[in-house]
Amino acid sequence: MNKKKIINDPVYGFISIPNDLAFDLIEHRYFQRLRYIKQLGMTHLVYPGALHTRFHHALGAMHLMSLAIETLRYKGQQITQAEEEAVTVAILLHDIGHGPFSHALEQAIIEGVWHEDISVMLMNELNKQFDGRLAMAIEIFNGTYHKNFLHQLVSSQLDMDRLDYLNRDSFFTGVSEGVISSDRIIKMLNVVDDHIVVEEKGIYSIEKFLIARRLMYWQVYLHKTVIAGEQLLSKILKRAKELALTREELFCTPALNHFLVNTINNQLFMTEGDNLETFAGLDDTDIMAAVKIWAGSKDFVLAQLCRDLVHRNLYHADITNEMPDEAFVNELTKKAVKKYGISEYEASYFVFTDEVRNNAYKTGDGSILILMKNGTVKDITAASDNSNLEALKKTVKKYILCYHKELID
Repeated sequence: MNKKKIINDPVYGFISIPNDLAFDLIEHRYFQRLRYIKQLGMTHLVYPGALHTRFHHALGAMHLMSLAIETLRYKGQQITQAEEEAVTVAILLHDIGHGPFSHALEQAIIEGVWHEDISVMLMNELNKQFDGRLAMAIEIFNGTYHKNFLHQLVSSQLDMDRLDYLNRDSFFTGVSEGVISSDRIIKMLNVVDDHIVVEEKGIYSIEKFLIARRLMYWQVYLHKTVIAGEQLLSKILKRAKELALTREELFCTPALNHFLVNTINNQLFMTEGDNLETFAGLDDTDIMAAVKIWAGSKDFVLAQLCRDLVHRNLYHADITNEMPDEAFVNELTKKAVKKYGISEYEASYFVFTDEVRNNAYKTGDGSILILMKNGTVKDITAASDNSNLEALKKTVKKYILCYHKELID
């Protein structure tokens, strides 16, 4: 069978599957599941074009990895064929552990288990199925392989993951501020003392990359309406789980039902064999099929929340630098209790606070390093004359107040 396939990618044009192992992994049902998990969760409620998937993104990151390996070899870095295959597999599978709606429901189904943990578990399972051929890829993914720079290409502040998702998310949302020069950045990569560095002439492309990432976070990923949609979906799953744990029957797929009727924490997920396999059967369609049915639930809270999501009647979301006024929150809560005839606890599904944090760049381990013309290596914030980059190091914390729009009529 010919496994040297070419894929027409809307962002990069024609891209190739680099080796037989990558082809076989893409064909595997664990990876095919990513076709049915949106890359940007609920962002399509604001940007209608944002319907691209984790499948798209993983293939794009794989393509960029091939370009990066080609560049580093051209500059004299010794990378074996086995290492090239392994690092390509590592980036291909880096998001394989994502659950439905990506980050929106990260902790709603299983508490204390992050998608990176599940990715490692699925990679280990694939390693068994592929007779140990993923062993080096797993080492690179975990950062235990002796060539650290290969891990940095997979996971760092300048990895192929970020280079792909910024351009891809910008393309599908139509938000041009996210466009970066990924080709130029990759051409400027090199390795010094087992660390990925960027040659000095690429410094302005890195500045643009960091600023683009900041703009995309506030304009797309943390857009207030996107947050409202994600919070609504999260509250729906929380309410459904509460009802399921009281033995109320809810229509849903067997895979979703498993995680609703069982309280599964990190330890249980890691030790009980059927949890991983069941999780690998979950995608966005499980959630949305349930939401549409739950809109007719006898439980007022669940039914109302589901109808709101189906009809895009989202929370009003205030995002501020200061904590919301407690008296105003209490007033809204009392209105919800009275208007819907529900308890104060149930009103917390319609009025609640939360917070978001974001910093575009972290100094320290994993910093973006610039290789100066004199051979020295500097952190991007020290090498750049752009004073704005210093501000990007600071963690920005904002407070969220979500409430049902009817409560202020």
